Amino acid sequence: MLSYENRPAMGQNSSTTSTVLPLSTSPPSSKKTTNGTSADKSQSASNHSHIWLVTGPAGCGKSTVAQYLAKAMKLPFIEGDEFHPPANVEKMSKGIPLTDADRWDWLTTLREEALRQLVDSGAQGVVLTCSALKRKYRDVIRVAPYYSHNVRLHFVYLHARQEVLIERVGARKGHFMGANMVKSQFGILEAPTPDETDVISVDVSGTEEEVERDALAAIRQAVEVKSAEDLED
Repeated sequence: MLSYENRPAMGQNSSTTSTVLPLSTSPPSSKKTTNGTSADKSQSASNHSHIWLVTGPAGCGKSTVAQYLAKAMKLPFIEGDEFHPPANVEKMSKGIPLTDADRWDWLTTLREEALRQLVDSGAQGVVLTCSALKRKYRDVIRVAPYYSHNVRLHFVYLHARQEVLIERVGARKGHFMGANMVKSQFGILEAPTPDETDVISVDVSGTEEEVERDALAAIRQAVEVKSAEDLED
């Protein structure tokens, strides 16, 4: 099962910098860099920038998977939970579900932060975590390409049975999310529908290594498909 022991603490700066989006599904390497540019020559030929939003309910391993993907693809990582205002964190720590009103400014902030880091880092992508439980929440982030037309948005939806996620959250130490939050999030969860064609679904019932491998492979396939579409346009 996925481990949450390495989950970053609230308020910790978790961003990294990079310049390329490799298509290789090889695990993260320790290749040298020169002037901030990776020595790994495996790069995406696409002229687009990508926002990879890792989403799903509490316990699905968003942070664990997203950090792996960011390292593997040499991209900046944004931990969405770090951008919650104190009032939201206090509510969740008490097991009080957030309302739509609690989420709007947070979602907008995440969208703006993803676009900002794409510009500031010069990277071809950024990896972001956000539960995005309802379709209207995902739609807030979907506005991003309207502000930057070369940006493509992808949701990496992590899912598993509720019982599996409750067990994982119960094993966490010192995190504000509790088992009750898993139940409340499943209560409002609107799983992506087939017409949401920007969604990549990944079953997280397996081991951490299996989930990371599957997520990275799915991303590679999505990039290759989009690149092929660009050539046809």
